[in-house]
Amino acid sequence: MVHHKGVNLVFEDAHLLVLDKPSGLLAVPGRGPDKQDCLSTRVQAIWPDALVVHRLDMATSGLVVMARGLEAQRHLGLAFEKRRVFKRYWAIIAGGLPNPLPNNGWNTIDLPLLLDWPNRPRSTVNHEAGKPSVTHWRLAHDAPPHTPAPHTGIATRVELEPLTGRSHQLRVHLQAIGHPILGDLLYADPSHASAADRLLLHAHALAFPHPVGDEPLRFESSCPF
Repeated sequence: MVHHKGVNLVFEDAHLLVLDKPSGLLAVPGRGPDKQDCLSTRVQAIWPDALVVHRLDMATSGLVVMARGLEAQRHLGLAFEKRRVFKRYWAIIAGGLPNPLPNNGWNTIDLPLLLDWPNRPRSTVNHEAGKPSVTHWRLAHDAPPHTPAPHTGIATRVELEPLTGRSHQLRVHLQAIGHPILGDLLYADPSHASAADRLLLHAHALAFPHPVGDEPLRFESSCPF
C-alpha cells in the first residue's frame, strides 16, 4: 500500500483505483462546508478522472474501488448490480455469539431494511415495506493477530459477507440479532457504543471482475483493530 497525499493506494491501473479508507473519513462529500474533505475529493485531486462506484460509511474502514472514466464506472457499476462483487468485513460485536453450524459454516441474517426517514440516516428492520437484505456471518478465526479493543463484557470477532448492499446493512442486522458492533454510535446502546474509540467494522476483502477483459481481481486489507 502506498500513502500519497492523504490517500492509501492499494492498486492503480488505467481503468480503476483500489483505496483503503480510514475510519472517520467520508467516502463522498456531505452537506455543508465542513463535510467536503472526503475520500473521493482527495482521490480526484490526484486522479481527476476517478469516479465513485460504491461507498463505505464514514465510520467504517477498508477497501473501496473507484473507476477511472465513465466506461469503467459503467462496467463496475453493473458488476455491483449483478452481484459479481465479493465483499467481506471483520467486526467485533457485543456479547458471545457461538456458531451453531459445524466447521464454522456461514449463517444467514435475512431481514428487510428501510430507511428510517424521521431518524435519518438510520435504517430499520421493516417486514412490511423494507427491501430484501441478506448478510452471511461466521466466526473470524482466521483474522490476523490484533490488539484487543477496549470493551466492557464479552465480545466476539466475526466475519461478515453482505449479499445485498443496503444502507448500514451490517450494522442494523447485527443490532437486530442482539449483537451490535462495538463503537457504533447509531445502533448500539450507550455502553457498547462507548466501548471502542471507533466503529469496529473493517472491509478487509474485495473481489470483482476487471472492467476491461473481466479478469478476476482480489484485494485484501489488514485489520486495524
